[in-house]
Amino acid sequence: MNTTIFISDLHLSEQTPPLNKLFQRCLQQWQGNIDALYILGDFFDVWIGDDDDSDFIRTIKKELKEFTASTPVYFIHGNRDFLLGEKFSAESGIQLLNAPQQINLYGHDYIIMHGDELCTDDVAYQQFRMQSRNPLWQMAVLSKPIAERRLLAGQIRQMSETRKNNEGKSEISDVTESAIQQLMENHAQDSLPTLIHGHTHRPAVHESKLNNQLFKRYVIQDWAENYGGYLAVDANGVHVHELKL
Repeated sequence: MNTTIFISDLHLSEQTPPLNKLFQRCLQQWQGNIDALYILGDFFDVWIGDDDDSDFIRTIKKELKEFTASTPVYFIHGNRDFLLGEKFSAESGIQLLNAPQQINLYGHDYIIMHGDELCTDDVAYQQFRMQSRNPLWQMAVLSKPIAERRLLAGQIRQMSETRKNNEGKSEISDVTESAIQQLMENHAQDSLPTLIHGHTHRPAVHESKLNNQLFKRYVIQDWAENYGGYLAVDANGVHVHELKL
């Protein structure tokens, strides 16, 4: 065993049967064979509240509940599933974490997060992010009928897709070096931790410096169509893996 898996940006939904099947296959392969699974946000393409009881959601909860019976699953919210709450956590067996979260695995320190908070050049998104994380705003949204929430989520998703298509791979949608430096300064110690995140859909391994100290930043592969990816962490460090149906 002695391996921990990290995934992010699966964007699962009723409209992604191949990806749902790929995730199910991964759970079957990993169950009992890894120390833990960390989901770093945007696990779902959209989340309208824990009271959503569709067949798709029930299936995911059942699969996670079976998996967490033997292997812990930790979850950090993304920009698509920030309304996921304690009810889903209890029914699926996953454990919710705040971000950024610093953890120690096999003698090495890691900072883990979704990564959207690092995209500080995108001022409009950061304003929406601040609003959408406000408990009062969330309470107001969750008090609406589920059909109205579904419509609202569709509108937000459409705006996000339109904006993404207009911007393409512009720098505004990527993390900024200043945000990374500030994050690492807040977690500086004898040796700098390794940063792991998703969100940007730009899978890569970056090497940076803070006060002449090197540290690595791993961006997790997003999932789309019939492929995906994950990071496996063990005593020897971080290993990048690709997935295909």
